[in-house]
Amino acid sequence: MAKTKLLYITHEMSPFLELTKISEITRQLPQAMQDKGFEIRILMPRFGNINERRNRLHEVIRLSGMNIIIEDNDNPLIIKVASIPAARMQVYFLDNEEYFQRKYVFRDKENKFYADNDERAIFFCKGALETVKKLGWSPDVVHCHGWMSSLVPAYLKTLYKDDPTFKNAKVIYSVYEDSFTEKLSDKFIEKSLMSGMKSTDMDAYKASDITALNNGAITYSDAVVFASDTINAEVLKFVKKAGKPTLDFNSTSDFENYSNLYEEFAIEELVSVA
Repeated sequence: MAKTKLLYITHEMSPFLELTKISEITRQLPQAMQDKGFEIRILMPRFGNINERRNRLHEVIRLSGMNIIIEDNDNPLIIKVASIPAARMQVYFLDNEEYFQRKYVFRDKENKFYADNDERAIFFCKGALETVKKLGWSPDVVHCHGWMSSLVPAYLKTLYKDDPTFKNAKVIYSVYEDSFTEKLSDKFIEKSLMSGMKSTDMDAYKASDITALNNGAITYSDAVVFASDTINAEVLKFVKKAGKPTLDFNSTSDFENYSNLYEEFAIEELVSVA
């Protein structure tokens, strides 16, 4: 029987970038699933403070060369890869000089939230899905971690719903504690709409703050993971009202509850195809 394929999309992962506990979970969870026999792919941005030499990143020429369009601007996408030898896992990094080649991640040296964090998230989410298409690899489950991946569920269920690479994929979104209090730009919704989408597709994201990003992702996800003990009360209320299957964060070393959820989805898919 073919291995269940899991795609992890995150903005941080140990040892490459460690900002919050997301980095720990996205390091431990994929390895635990790989040890259980799942097939794994991991994608994250190549932020400027990730040391290429130390982490042995190198460009994947066959995957690079695409452009991601945001507001009629072509933004070149460069794909790099690095391995975690101890885990026998590869991580794909999405790079773009304008969006990611900075000394800091989401705030400048004065601690000011970058004005283009909206475009950086759009670029990352769209770029991640286009990269997977170019890999020619169809995931059974796409598991998104943190606000920067929050547009992926919306794109998968609208723009990519009939794409052969993704049409059978289930989407899981892990909610973490709020990591910023600012709003994304006023044009975030307008920018995030891609050709083939309707303006109403982004209604849940309209407020453009961290709560709206989480609620938007939850709207389009098949299941939700509470990955922190301090989830925003509005988000908890939204999940309850949406009636989505949920999983409480459990830090056991083997992540058995996650593997059970992934397998449930894989079995569902087999039943629906039969």
